[in-house]
Amino acid sequence: MVETVLFYILAAVLLGMSLVVVTRTNPIASALAMVGAFGALAALYTLLSAPLLAVLQVLVYAGGIMVLVIFVIMLLNLHADDLKPMRPRGLVVALALLGVLGVVLGPLFLTVLPQGQWTLASLPADFGGIFSVGGKLFADYLFPFEMLSLVLLTAIVGALVLTKRKL
Repeated sequence: MVETVLFYILAAVLLGMSLVVVTRTNPIASALAMVGAFGALAALYTLLSAPLLAVLQVLVYAGGIMVLVIFVIMLLNLHADDLKPMRPRGLVVALALLGVLGVVLGPLFLTVLPQGQWTLASLPADFGGIFSVGGKLFADYLFPFEMLSLVLLTAIVGALVLTKRKL
């Protein structure tokens, strides 16, 4: 029961922080909200009995990637007149309300459905462990892992080129 309540609280925090990320015009405020979203996601990983993934989420994303994002934002040197205020469009507001209603009413519909239809698969014994994550990362997903590092390097070089052009 406590895990269920904690899950819904963390899911609401994650959803709220994600909405703050996409609705703010100030990039620093968006980046700080993204750190909060990463923290809530790490707590959700802990609830899933995957402490290694939670620690990696905090170290890699909330630590390293966010430092990189803040560095690129600072390199771009945006001024207040560059950041135009956003006006919410009717479709965006309607989709956001529909999503919130789905999150709120979804568990209600799941409790109304017959109980025998929804069974969760049991987790393997080594789920979220160092050897299982390392094996998947460096055996099955080595190429996408290396491509991600090249994409991040390209983003840094692109930010430097944009910054040098303005000087």
